[in-house]
Amino acid sequence: MVPLKIAASDLEDVLHAVWVAGPGAANPGELLSGESTPLTREQALALALDLSRRSTPADGGFCTFQPVVQGGACPWKLDCENCDKFVLSGADLLYWRRKQEQWRSIAERAPDDATADYLHQVFEPTARAIAGLEKALAGLGLLDQALAMDLRRPQDYFHRIWSTNFRATDLAGLAEDDILPELTTTEQPA
Repeated sequence: MVPLKIAASDLEDVLHAVWVAGPGAANPGELLSGESTPLTREQALALALDLSRRSTPADGGFCTFQPVVQGGACPWKLDCENCDKFVLSGADLLYWRRKQEQWRSIAERAPDDATADYLHQVFEPTARAIAGLEKALAGLGLLDQALAMDLRRPQDYFHRIWSTNFRATDLAGLAEDDILPELTTTEQPA
């Protein structure tokens, strides 16, 4: 297989477009976003647009439950990991790998083997979802790039806001030129 080559500026959009079923689904880790073959730029962008209309960001993935996507309250009280409407994206791989390490660490410190086995059993659907996500990313030639990028940091969510700069003098000038003349040009009664 020929690895997919994507510019760094496009990688985030492509990684967000690789979706697998979450831990609460009937088949955790099942690829939801298409074939595990390299995507053209046009296919990746079309897929990202379609998925963005059908989802909303959630902690560690995306919610595809339409009432929530349209702004409604979650009927499952945001229990995303156990919801069959929750999906993982390639942008979430490092988040889930960290969570997997956390569960392994807790299981290692368990007081007995029965508790450790129970913890591994509880995390098993999530481990299957992570394995499916890794397989999908590897099939697309994006696994190494996904592991090299941590896209779920506050800076990533707010980068566009933080990178939009308005100088205070520009804002003040805008208010004086555009808004204040309209407010101050009222006629006085004769």
